[in-house]
Amino acid sequence: MNESQIISRAQGAIIGAFIGDAMALGPHWYYDLEEQYKDYGKWITDYTKPKKGRYHENQKAGDLSQSGYILKLMINSIIENKAYNQDDFCKKLDEDLFTKIDGIPTHGPGGYTSQSIREVYRQRVEAKLSWDEVGSRADTTEAIERTLALAVRYAFKPKELAKSISHNTFLTQVDDIVGSMTVAYGAVLAQLIQGEKLDKTISTKLMRLVKKGELPFHAVTSDNLQPPKTGSKDPSNIGLFASPDALLSPSFIAQAAEDSEIKIEPAWKVSLVYGMPCAIYHILPASYYLASRFKNDFESAILHSVNGGGQNQARSILTGALVGAQVGIENIPKRFIDGLNEKEELLELSKKLALLCK
Repeated sequence: MNESQIISRAQGAIIGAFIGDAMALGPHWYYDLEEQYKDYGKWITDYTKPKKGRYHENQKAGDLSQSGYILKLMINSIIENKAYNQDDFCKKLDEDLFTKIDGIPTHGPGGYTSQSIREVYRQRVEAKLSWDEVGSRADTTEAIERTLALAVRYAFKPKELAKSISHNTFLTQVDDIVGSMTVAYGAVLAQLIQGEKLDKTISTKLMRLVKKGELPFHAVTSDNLQPPKTGSKDPSNIGLFASPDALLSPSFIAQAAEDSEIKIEPAWKVSLVYGMPCAIYHILPASYYLASRFKNDFESAILHSVNGGGQNQARSILTGALVGAQVGIENIPKRFIDGLNEKEELLELSKKLALLCK
């Protein structure tokens, strides 16, 4: 991988995430697909304006949701500090987000405020708790949607990737399983930026980092998940994620996507296989599946993600980043980039962040 390819993949990951966010703005959270078809037709192919009474009703086609807004805050903080600075990021949330929301779900930048952000807003603003005292039990992907920028920044520094992502995740979501799955997603994204593909070998590469002590997951097996060697010392340490399973899932899901005897047709029905709701254990498998099946086809990945209904925005942000990192920004269809209402700003932010990951 040469420097220009790395920059292309890093920028592709960020722009892919923003595209996924904006593409799902209109048809966000339709659990009745017949209702979605009535409002947007059988197959959504472009940015759409949210309908009156929906979650983002005051936004325009091509706008970002609040997830995209927070991702921009994260990227700006990283660029300004050239690294992750938690105090600075928290200051941005206090000054640039919490001053614009009021705890009501449908108020604020982007049209909808997620559960974990609402809870932390109430803790910070209404209860006046310190950042060390806040957090929610939300089991969603909200942390991934912003920490994917940290995966880009630290794509070649797994220890710093894991530390920064886990610290940032626990600002708003304190569940250890959510934390481990969020760090695992970041580790996968970093591998793709390095030039790997989301295929059945990805977990083997991640487990090598675990064995070297560069990713904080507990593992007692020997290579290829074989039994531990006789008399081998337990490598676990206090504070490490309990198991490496969050790192193993991507390979199994990719293997299923590549297996001709396992058919999910059309591919958007992956949302029915893994589930339409918001929880991380629904969204991550579907995103890994689409990003593996369409690893060289950004358009197909995004469109099948968006058209799957339910929490298609989180699914599309995560899928867009994973596929964008695999194809590079030059292979993301121009119409998707041109349709973003903040196109120039987002391209500039993604380029500046990409230059920091080398």
